Amino acid sequence: MGNNNDKLVKSITSRDTDFAQWYTDVCKKAELMDYTDAKGFIIYRPYGYAIWENIQQYMDKEFKKTGHENVYMPLLIPESLFMKEAEHVEGFAPETAIVTIGGKEELSERLIIRPTSEVLFCDHYSKVVESYRDLPKKYNQWCSVVRWEKTTRPFLRGSEFLWQEGHTIHATEQEARDEVLGMLEIYRKTGSDLLAIPFVTGRKTDKEKFAGAEETYTIEALMHDGKALQSGTTHYFGTGFAEAFHITFLDKDNTLKPVHQTSWGVSTRLIGAIIMVHGDDSGLVLPPYVAPTQIIVTPIQQNKEGVMEASQALVSELQNAGYRVKLDDSDKSPGWKFAEAEMKGIPLRIEIGPRDLEQGECVIVRRVDREKTKLKLTEVAMQIPKMLQEIHEIMLENARKNVEENTRVAKSYDEFQSIIQEKAGYVRMMWCGDRACEDKIKEDTAASARCIPFQQQHHSDTCPVCGKKATTEVYFAKAY
Repeated sequence: MGNNNDKLVKSITSRDTDFAQWYTDVCKKAELMDYTDAKGFIIYRPYGYAIWENIQQYMDKEFKKTGHENVYMPLLIPESLFMKEAEHVEGFAPETAIVTIGGKEELSERLIIRPTSEVLFCDHYSKVVESYRDLPKKYNQWCSVVRWEKTTRPFLRGSEFLWQEGHTIHATEQEARDEVLGMLEIYRKTGSDLLAIPFVTGRKTDKEKFAGAEETYTIEALMHDGKALQSGTTHYFGTGFAEAFHITFLDKDNTLKPVHQTSWGVSTRLIGAIIMVHGDDSGLVLPPYVAPTQIIVTPIQQNKEGVMEASQALVSELQNAGYRVKLDDSDKSPGWKFAEAEMKGIPLRIEIGPRDLEQGECVIVRRVDREKTKLKLTEVAMQIPKMLQEIHEIMLENARKNVEENTRVAKSYDEFQSIIQEKAGYVRMMWCGDRACEDKIKEDTAASARCIPFQQQHHSDTCPVCGKKATTEVYFAKAY
C-alpha cells in the first residue's frame, strides 16, 4: 500500500472517533450523493442510485409475486382533500410544503406537495370501487415525497426522499391484517436475504404509530453506534380513512360496507442502514447481492504482456455469467486502486499480475475481512457464487452478533438509564402501557419505544418506571 491510498483512507474520520462525521465522509467519498443549494435536497449520484435500483428491483419482484400492481399518483394534493382525515393531517401538517402560485397566478386552492399519498389513493378508490368484485385493490407506487425537515442527514432524513408506498383495500378486516403482516415479512426478508441486516420486527406503541393508523408494525435495525433506525413500516388503518373518504362496497349479502385499508413503505433510509451497519474505517462494505459492482478486476503492471488481455477476458466471462463486474484499467497506482475499491465497498477484488499469469492464476480479496485466495483463472467463474454467498453470510452473522451483544434486559429504571447512557443498543424492559412512562423515558434518556416484539419475554410483573402492573415487553433505544 502506497502513500496515495493512505491519503484516501485518512480523508475518512474514524468511525469510533466521530460516527456522524464518519457517516458523512463515507456518503461523500464513496460518491453516493452530493449536496445541493436547496437545504435537505440531495443529488443521488450514480453509485448511490444504483444501490437503490437494486433494492427496488428485488422488492418490486416480491410485491408482484404477491399480486400487487404499480401505479403513479400526482405529486400535488388539493388542501381540501388533504384535510379530510383529521388525525392524519395533524401528524403531517408541521412538515408539509405548499404550492401557492402557479405561473404568475395565485392559486384559488393551495396544493400540498405529497408527504405521503394516503388521501390520493383514498380519493381514487372511492371512485373506482362499487362491489366486492372490485376488491381487493393492491397498489404500490415508487416515487419521491417532500417533508420539510428541520435537521437533515443524507439518506436518513431529507426534505425529499425516494421510497415505495403500498396502499391496499380489502373486503374484510382479516384480509387487511394478513396484508400488513405479509408485507412486514417481505421487508424482513429483504433485510436478511439482500441487505444482510437482521431486522427486529414488532408493533409500534400508540405514541409511535403512523398518523391515522390503528396499528403500525416496524422493521428496526441496529447501527454500529448503538442507535436504532426505523427502516420500514406497515400500517393497518381499519375503516377510518374509508369512512372519511366514503370508500364503500356492496358486499355479497347486499349491504354497503366500508373497506379495510393498509399502507406500507420503505425508503432510501435503507441505504443509510447499509452504510451504518456494515461500513468500516476504510469506507463502505456492501452486501454482495445489493452492491452495484460485485467484482472489480484490477490488472497489476497492466502494460506487461498478456496482463490486460487476461483481465479483459475474465471480465467478459464474469459479465456473461450475469455478475456486475468492472475492470479498473485506470493509470492510478495499484495501492490507490485497492483503496478506492475498498472505499466503494466492492465485495470482491481480483488482482492479475505478470507473476500470477505465469501460473495461470489470480488473487481474490474479500472486502469484508480482506481474506486472500489464489485461484486458477479457469476456476474463478465457478467459485464466484459460493464466494458471494459466504460474504453475505459473514456480513449477516456479524450484524446479528452486534444486535445480540448490544441487546440487554433492564429490570429497574436505574439499570435502564445506565444502559442507555453508558452502553446504548437495545434495552428490553417491561412496560405498563401508559403513555406517561414512555414520555418520561424520552425526557430522561432521549430513548424511545422501538417496538413491541412478537416473541414476548416476561422479565418482571411491574413497570420499572412507575411501579404499576406491567404486561408488555418493549424494545427501547435511542434512534435516528
